[in-house]
Amino acid sequence: MDALDKSDRDVLSEQDSAALEDVVWRKLDRWVLPMCTALYLISFFDRSNIGNARVAGMQTALNISNYQYTVALTLTYVPYIAMELPSNLILKRVRPNLMLPAMVTLWGIVATTQGLVTSYTGLLLCRFFLGLAEGGLFPGLVLYLSFFYPRERLQIRITAFFASASLTGAFSGLLAAAIMDMDGIGGKPGWAWIFILEGLLTFVFGIFSFFVLPRSPETARFLSPEERCYVVSKLKSSGSISDDDRKDAFSWIEVLRAIRSPQVLMLCVVVFFEPGTLLFGLAFFEPTIVAGLGYTGNKAQLMSVPPFVLAFFASMISAIVSDRYGCRGLMVIFFAIWCIIGFSMFYATTSEHVQYASLFFSVTGAYASAPAAITWIANNSAPHIRRASSVAFAFVASNSGGILATWLLGSLSPAPKYTSATITFIVMSIGLVVVPSLNLFYLSRENRAKAETRLSMAKHDEPEHLGDRSAWFVYAL
Repeated sequence: MDALDKSDRDVLSEQDSAALEDVVWRKLDRWVLPMCTALYLISFFDRSNIGNARVAGMQTALNISNYQYTVALTLTYVPYIAMELPSNLILKRVRPNLMLPAMVTLWGIVATTQGLVTSYTGLLLCRFFLGLAEGGLFPGLVLYLSFFYPRERLQIRITAFFASASLTGAFSGLLAAAIMDMDGIGGKPGWAWIFILEGLLTFVFGIFSFFVLPRSPETARFLSPEERCYVVSKLKSSGSISDDDRKDAFSWIEVLRAIRSPQVLMLCVVVFFEPGTLLFGLAFFEPTIVAGLGYTGNKAQLMSVPPFVLAFFASMISAIVSDRYGCRGLMVIFFAIWCIIGFSMFYATTSEHVQYASLFFSVTGAYASAPAAITWIANNSAPHIRRASSVAFAFVASNSGGILATWLLGSLSPAPKYTSATITFIVMSIGLVVVPSLNLFYLSRENRAKAETRLSMAKHDEPEHLGDRSAWFVYAL
């Protein structure tokens, strides 16, 4: 972060802190959080609206098979995954207030052109460049929010913008149903207008965000000098930033330390790979699954909405509980059980009503467990380069899971039962209970060992640059 003057290093009195506490976070919630929420909302719109376009007739119009459709979805992930680590490592140096809006503006152009394609080749090109432009956004937003909020206040903010993904599932169905009425206008089919209108909205918002998104707490124009000092002091006291962060020195050693950290490995290999598979599978295919239950046309679009609405409210409530009581891992486990219930219901019955009801469990479980896992890994990685790398690695794993979901639901597991996919999702949901439990055990043991170390040595006796391995860094559970 940018250097501050001497006032940054002054100790604020308890009276000053109490007066600033509510004011500062309310200001950040008015200026920073809505922008992050909007950016992620439109990113999920532009990545997942191909599912709505498919139901609206895109696949038939372009004369592509189910296999080709799956290839198109997979192609989106390849550059998307490739961009996540490098974009997170350079985000701070390039400046997030420039880099994030530039990404949005570029993919808005690409998203719009999807409505102009007339061949399968054109669709493939659009999906590739969409993934290339959009790849660094989600990990970048998580890292960006950690610049502004201390660890104990982070999950509700991450959830606020991440839960917009569940709202996307709701509004995307409603919006697609309305846009389909434009079929034939300008010689374009309804599915093309879904891409064109939503892509143009993204482009306009990308230009707007250049003028609104702040770079950091130290440079935020809506904060007074005293308020900026207070935010930085809270970030320091919570372990969110350190002197190493302020030097902004890149180190490949920190990148390697991130991937070698047990808590990062566990979350990447299982907790993020599995929610990624569940999340993207449901995002891309939920409208198709609903259509397979007997609903058609606009009815299928509208019936895809309610499960995502429940997911939104469940995500917000769980984030409030998690921030207040510091129970990231328990939230992941709790909603993984919802996934087990939902997918088991879908697998065990042939009743279309019960299968539809199962979506309320599976969609909610997938969408509500992910923010807790995301916050968990951001909370437990320091300094900045290690945290940036950890978050990026997590999203590489998550989007790799998206590739698996694409093939499971697109080609390897035939509709409408999706038997192989459903069994895979049940097994993954069980893993989503087991591995976070192991991570909780590991982090609790590490915290006890750190507490013993603190009793036997002074902080100045500890080597520098330990980051989250420091005895004075307490892992979030």
